Amino acid sequence: MKKILTITTIILLSVAASAQEHLQRQAVQSDAKKTFTTIKEIPITSVKNQYRSGTCWCFATLGYLEAEILRKTGKTYDLCEMFVVNKDYMDNATHYVRMHGYSQISEGGSADDVIEVIRNYGICPEDAMPAPGSLTGDSLANFKVFFPELEKIVRSIVAEGAKAPLPHWQDSVQAVIVKYIGKCPDSFMYEGKPYTPKTFAQSLGLNLDEYVSLTSYTHHPFNEWFVIEAPYKWRLKPSYNIPIDQLMDALDYALDKGYTVDWGGDVSGDFTRTGLAWLPEEVTPTQELRQEQWDNWDFTYDHVMLIYGKAIDENGEPYYLVKNSWGKSGMYQGIWYMSRDYIALNTVYIFLNRNALPKALRKEL
Repeated sequence: MKKILTITTIILLSVAASAQEHLQRQAVQSDAKKTFTTIKEIPITSVKNQYRSGTCWCFATLGYLEAEILRKTGKTYDLCEMFVVNKDYMDNATHYVRMHGYSQISEGGSADDVIEVIRNYGICPEDAMPAPGSLTGDSLANFKVFFPELEKIVRSIVAEGAKAPLPHWQDSVQAVIVKYIGKCPDSFMYEGKPYTPKTFAQSLGLNLDEYVSLTSYTHHPFNEWFVIEAPYKWRLKPSYNIPIDQLMDALDYALDKGYTVDWGGDVSGDFTRTGLAWLPEEVTPTQELRQEQWDNWDFTYDHVMLIYGKAIDENGEPYYLVKNSWGKSGMYQGIWYMSRDYIALNTVYIFLNRNALPKALRKEL
């Protein structure tokens, strides 16, 4: 018995020591002030704030499309996140009901959601809808009351024992969405011209068929498409699977050619709230470790941001310039410096213009 207690004590002390080491490393990273030299910086629009809403996927991807428009036309737009959220949450609820509840109903999403909303419904400028939070007396988007109410009503539609959804259930769901984030406009004026959401989308100069998603996992064959098994990717849009070295080469190639990249990945580990993300020296980002962390749930898909440049730190180590959607927080006013190793280990997918890919890879697609 004493032997068992001794072993248990040793295990508990080891776990505690490991946890303490991780906290200390996080503290060091949080307090660190590194010096960076910018190697490549692509023009982007301003930093936004998703505030108390799980809508990074929307803020990041609209920021990405705004950068694409800026690259193509030289024009700066502020596209409306709440228009996309309104339409996407209704689509999500519809999918949930059609799946009889065997699906995900949540605040999260992916880059594909934004593309499909614009493709199907269009888009409007920011000031064509109520400012986020204004309908509930807050300054920014706050979903702490909104989404639980929405989730409750959507789940009730497919409650146990239901033989069919109630007639016109969409009206009650849409009413909750409109109550908290506003009604999408049927028409509006922009710079003196009348638009509908669809005609406005057409005026932006985007080709929505140009965009592709790349990923890198070994539980599916390389050089094939598959749907990433992540709860927030409920639209079931496929990504093209390639080795991680090729994916990182594609990322670098795109940035070097002047294209920004939408990034979906994991920020639950060595990702600080102050603007830095890098791996401990003892961690090497291999294909095998990526797969192991994904399968063990040590690694997940929980954030989307915009990669728009490259830099090196004071030791010559490569980093990426990343625009976050947490307002002008951290040491770099809303910009994160994320090491190349961190990106290699923690990327779930990158979403980018197919014309930004190396010729051989573009031909495969």
